[in-house]
Amino acid sequence: MTNSNAINRRLLLLGGAALGLAGCSNAIGQDAPSRLDARVDATRNYLLQNYPAVAPLVQSARGVLYMPLMTEAGLGFGGAYGQGALRINDVTVDYYSAAQASVGFQIGAQQYAHALIFQTEAALAQFRAAPGWVAEAGAYYALPDHGLSMGTDTITSQQPVLAMIFGQSGLMAGASIAGTKYSRIIPSTF
Repeated sequence: MTNSNAINRRLLLLGGAALGLAGCSNAIGQDAPSRLDARVDATRNYLLQNYPAVAPLVQSARGVLYMPLMTEAGLGFGGAYGQGALRINDVTVDYYSAAQASVGFQIGAQQYAHALIFQTEAALAQFRAAPGWVAEAGAYYALPDHGLSMGTDTITSQQPVLAMIFGQSGLMAGASIAGTKYSRIIPSTF
């Protein structure tokens, strides 16, 4: 293959990834909040049905941010985007977008869901007060898709924020929310 063909393929893949990210809003148009809430309901139900050991954590949480669909794509440079809802006592109180940018060896695209389980009032208050909260490496990652047992064990009960990534599909290795920026959105803007 010539160098020109390789460059053209990379540009085609990068253009496709950019188009995919541009069109990955979870809810567009009329009734966007109700459609996003329906997706959050489905995500919550999927999580609890497929990982029943998580139920005590969700029930005792101060709040849970459900992100039904994160779409990630990359070819050297990459990004991810999604929208979700923060629920307190299983009632939506705010809507959030999540965006992530990355640089490095990466190629492909994937989609996944994730949830942030806030176990303390302080962690929830800090999240809600921030104009753009960034997930840090200090968040405890619980990866149920990789066979880890989830429940109210000593490790998980001591963490202020649990990050759960699940329902991953696509052609990229791994999913991480480290560095993801969460911003509150107003329903009329999406």
